[in-house]
Amino acid sequence: MQNLARYLIFFQYIGTKYRGVVKVPSSQLGKKGVQDHLEEAIHRLRPNNAVSLSVSSRTDTGVHALSNSAHFDLVRKNDKPPFTEDVLVQALNFHLNAEDIRVTHAHRVPQDFHARFKARSRTYVYRIALGVSHHTLLPLTDWNLCWSLRNTELDMDAMREAAALLVGTHDFSTFRAVNSEIHFKNPVKTLDMVAIQPGSSFAQSHFHRELQFWELTFRSRSFLYKQVRRMTGALVAVGRGQLSVSQVKQILDARDTLAYPQGVVAPAHGLFLRSVDYKESDLQLSQLPDSPDDPIKISC
Repeated sequence: MQNLARYLIFFQYIGTKYRGVVKVPSSQLGKKGVQDHLEEAIHRLRPNNAVSLSVSSRTDTGVHALSNSAHFDLVRKNDKPPFTEDVLVQALNFHLNAEDIRVTHAHRVPQDFHARFKARSRTYVYRIALGVSHHTLLPLTDWNLCWSLRNTELDMDAMREAAALLVGTHDFSTFRAVNSEIHFKNPVKTLDMVAIQPGSSFAQSHFHRELQFWELTFRSRSFLYKQVRRMTGALVAVGRGQLSVSQVKQILDARDTLAYPQGVVAPAHGLFLRSVDYKESDLQLSQLPDSPDDPIKISC
């Protein structure tokens, strides 16, 4: 199709008021998904084709993203040339208006590019605040953006020891949600990294209460449904003394979702998809008259 352009967009959102990232069926009333709002913004550009986003990484209701990604095809009316990347970003953000969604950058990509299948890795960060006796005592800038715990300390050494057991290639069936609709998915995943580090709050220096923030970071090519929240919950349980390191090993080895202890799953609102990473070469257009001659440089 003449003047058809495929774009990869990176976007962020606060997931509190959305029913996850993917499109919500029209038969279901209530909250929309982030994808619904992005597609509405694209449709307001009056494309000459039916537009459908292919989202790279699914996030659940209440989960946030610093950088998720998706691709779509767009043809402008009257044989107009494709939007430049900067103009596309500005136009989409204009139409997103008051939504808690922002497109951060866009790239024209080859026609065979796929946002989900070309992703090399996905990185999630889970934020925890310690010493919070009630969630209303959190700074406004962290409201619904972290898991607040009454504990003033966690056994970080034990948590890191337990986290090391999860790194590598394993059958993560135990860490898959019980009600998962995608049980046909291969439960064997390779977890490249788990890091537990001190975090911070933007408002900490302006808040008259001493709070500690920690961040748990997980990187893999792909994850099972709710795997990160269940891994986080187990590691925090170790830090609280509710589980031992050896019990985490037993839970992992059980390879049974019913072996996961009840009441331990971390809540959605502390979880952020931090980044989706691609090979730079997969994003480059070649020998197109309206494409830049220089390679596209990616920073995401």
